[in-house]
This record gives sequence, structure tokens and C-alpha cells, in this order.
Amino acid sequence: MKESIDCNVAFTLSDVELKDLVSARRLEMQFDYFVCPISYDDVNNKISYSVRHPVFILTEVNLPTVAQKIFSVFGIPWKTITVYPFMLHSISMSLFASVIGPFGGFFASGFKRAFKIKDFGDTIPGHGGIMDRFDCQFLMATFVHVYYTSFIRAPNPQKILQSIWLLTTEEQLQIYNTLREKLTLRGLILDRATNT
Repeated sequence: MKESIDCNVAFTLSDVELKDLVSARRLEMQFDYFVCPISYDDVNNKISYSVRHPVFILTEVNLPTVAQKIFSVFGIPWKTITVYPFMLHSISMSLFASVIGPFGGFFASGFKRAFKIKDFGDTIPGHGGIMDRFDCQFLMATFVHVYYTSFIRAPNPQKILQSIWLLTTEEQLQIYNTLREKLTLRGLILDRATNT
């Protein structure tokens, strides 16, 4: 029971900090310095900012029908809102941290009971090991990673090219031929046979 109380206190504090973080990010999102990936420009021989990630661009979002009905009860005719998608992702993550995050402590307690151990370690005297202090955070870190890779990460052509350079020459030629064939079928490039 002690661990679940620790996790609840930790995530209550995290929610307070998250509100401050969201307020600070709203200010930071106005400046490219804070939200644009930095890349090296070979042509100009300097560091430059890449294009903004879509989560940092103001977007008009349709409200769900339920939300529209709730607003209409109060006389507010909202159908859409203009928001940074980053804010919507922040809400999702904070809800998970508040509601599901504390179950990391319960999972860790069950795991320890299954193996009949009291603590995961003795790094912190009287508190168990590092895992005993951060079991909720490990669950949250896993969620954030899965959430990011599923909903936020945008395709990056540069990373695809880096992966292709690591392949053998035969595999690179196979990718080239397949890509050329597909682009020809879609009419985006001319077929060599008709071009000559």
C-alpha cells in the first residue's frame, strides 16, 4: 500500500508540473528555436531550422458530436476549435499519468510478491532500490514511447535513406527497381522504354 501512495503523490505533483509545462510550451511554440528540428545545411555550411513538426502548427479540429451537444446546451455554438495538436497530446498523456500511471506501483508489488522479495534492491536505505522509487515512471515512460511512435512521430525521409545506405548493394538496387516500377505505374516518372 505504501508504494501506491508514493505513486499517487508523485503523479499529483507531476500533474501540477504538467500544467506549468503546458503554459510554458504555449509561449515557446511561437518561436522556431524551441520547436523546429535543427539540421546542418551543406549548401550554406551552417546550422538551420527544419520545417516545424505538425504538432506545433495551429490546426482547426472538429469537436466530437458529444462535445458539440454539451456546448450547445450552454449556448456555445462551437463545432471546431483551433489548437496546437501538442496540447491534445499533452491532455492524453496527463490523463494516462493520472489514471493508469499509479498501477505501475501495483504491478511492481505483485511482481515482488510473486518472487517473495521485499524490495528490488538496497540502493536507497529504507526505500528499496531504484525500481521501488520509479516503478510508476517506468510504466509512464513505456506509454509515452508507444504513444509517440504511434501518434506523433512523422515520417522522416532522411532516416529512410540512412537505413537504405546500410543495406547491401543488391538490396539497394532491389529497392531502387521496386520504387522506380511503382512510380512509373503511378505516372510520376516516365518509363525508360517509352522515353528512348
